[in-house]
Amino acid sequence: MRDATMHTATLSAIGDGMDPGFGIYVHWPFCAAKCPYCDFNSHVRHQPIDQPRFVAAFLKEMAEARELSGPRTVTSIFMGGGTPSLMDPATVDAILSGIAREWHVPDGIEITMEANPSSVEATRFHGYRAAGVNRVSLGVQALNDRDLKFLGRLHNVEDALKAIRLAREIFPRMSFDLIYARPNQTVEEWERELKEAVSYAVDHLSLYQLTIEEGTPFYGLHKAGKLIVPDGEQSAVLYEATQDITASIGMPAYEVSNHARPGAESRHNLTYWRYGDYAGIGPGAHGRLSVGGAKVATATERKPEEWLRLVETYGHGMVEREVLDLEAQSDELLLMGLRLKEGVDLARWQSLSGRDPDPDREQFLIDHGFIERLGNSRLRCTPSGMLILDAVVADLAC
Repeated sequence: MRDATMHTATLSAIGDGMDPGFGIYVHWPFCAAKCPYCDFNSHVRHQPIDQPRFVAAFLKEMAEARELSGPRTVTSIFMGGGTPSLMDPATVDAILSGIAREWHVPDGIEITMEANPSSVEATRFHGYRAAGVNRVSLGVQALNDRDLKFLGRLHNVEDALKAIRLAREIFPRMSFDLIYARPNQTVEEWERELKEAVSYAVDHLSLYQLTIEEGTPFYGLHKAGKLIVPDGEQSAVLYEATQDITASIGMPAYEVSNHARPGAESRHNLTYWRYGDYAGIGPGAHGRLSVGGAKVATATERKPEEWLRLVETYGHGMVEREVLDLEAQSDELLLMGLRLKEGVDLARWQSLSGRDPDPDREQFLIDHGFIERLGNSRLRCTPSGMLILDAVVADLAC
């Protein structure tokens, strides 16, 4: 793919306003090791991956997705996983070139790749940049070796800082993730770690509270009482400290777990949260596509080898293709949009749901300081509401 050099004017044009855009999500499902907290579709393989074979399958599935989506202009591309930075640069180049053949890809759009510090090499980073990647998202997760080991990460702090430095040198944009609300983590410890993190950050940070997901090793330990995470009150204190520190250095939250300097928000993730369309390519990828006036939810086979067999046999690995009714769409719009500081477009929600928000429920949430109106056009959660986001969404959706 041609070098997607960043153009400020282009980014401004696609980033302003509330246009959800059209994204492409590519899922690379392989990891060097499975983290004990992770419930993503990631798989460890002890033999080399046949990358050319997987590339051919990605290209076939893209063609099927293009048939479904019709001609569209892509506003962002995101390579997630798994660990996409285990891909050869030639694999990345072939995938991006395939996307450009199927859809219109303007110069300068955001093209993000997730990377783990343990798989970062300068040569590979330069190769990804040459292929067109212009934003990297690093899975740092912690800035002390004790907690990195606890989280099952293969890198140490030295590796993480090296990866951050390389990313800053090579890519126009860079973000990294941290996980907090770890066992026995005090507010003072987290504040020190976060202040260190913001000194390394360029313009974007993703800060997630540790959650215990069913089916993970952490779930079994937690259920057995061997892993204790902060309770609701302590988690709230940690969350509030996070908001205070990031806001103080000009990187406020624009989404419940994501912080950026103005204009540096993740264009691709805004497409999800604004309930735009995106094509999901690869094992376990989900998509949302507008087709003939309907919204279609898609999902592909999660197991990589079975996905590969399906694509080579049928041209795609799709195992779910559901037309969402208007009620389901309005619920998804609410669920995604209330994560954003900008909130939900009420007119859009009303057009899908066919109703106004229940006035009594809305007033109750307003009176208790959980939501607020932005004029007559938008509804959003307050900082207090973000702490109980699932409950607020459930209340408004009824």
